[in-house]
Amino acid sequence: MECKLAVSMMHDYLDDDLPGQQQRELKEHLLSCTDCRVKFKELEQTDMLMFSLMHHNPVASEDLVDRIMNSIPKSKKERGFVTWIKRHPALTAASLFLVVMLMSTVTLGNSDRQLVVRGSDLDQVVIKGDTVIVPSGKVISGDLTVENGKTQVFGEVNGNVTVIDGSLYQASTAHISGQVKSIDQAVSWIWYKVTNMFSEVAYR
Repeated sequence: MECKLAVSMMHDYLDDDLPGQQQRELKEHLLSCTDCRVKFKELEQTDMLMFSLMHHNPVASEDLVDRIMNSIPKSKKERGFVTWIKRHPALTAASLFLVVMLMSTVTLGNSDRQLVVRGSDLDQVVIKGDTVIVPSGKVISGDLTVENGKTQVFGEVNGNVTVIDGSLYQASTAHISGQVKSIDQAVSWIWYKVTNMFSEVAYR
């Protein structure tokens, strides 16, 4: 069996539309062809992801769900739409990721702006109201991230300093060995999350 034929049969197999004889031929081909076996696993994972999303309780508003459902092609085009998704698992995964990020941005915009401080050496910082202070003479070993607040650095940070929806003040005595990032807009916030996710995956 040629790989092209095997790939076209995979979609019908996952939809339970493949006759028994062709199912057996496809299984035999998958046992002998590593590339097709990998492709089949990707399609199977996409299928399971789509099933999970369709049967999971929606976290978006009813209005958003209605708009998304109305934008999906109607019944006669539905099979072609599902087939396209199965043939492009990487694009589908990327699209789903962007949807999740956009939904989390909407949630972020609607939530209370609470101060969030993340880092590995937080006992060296002083928090006064919505202001996070790295005092003169103190050394932070590692990255420091502050969301929804003011950051004042008088001491030393041996890592990156990231301020999200806030302000940063660096005194003349301050020393930051890593990058200084200030993120104020939703698009920049999404890009920060995406690049951080890929960096974490790359270093695993």
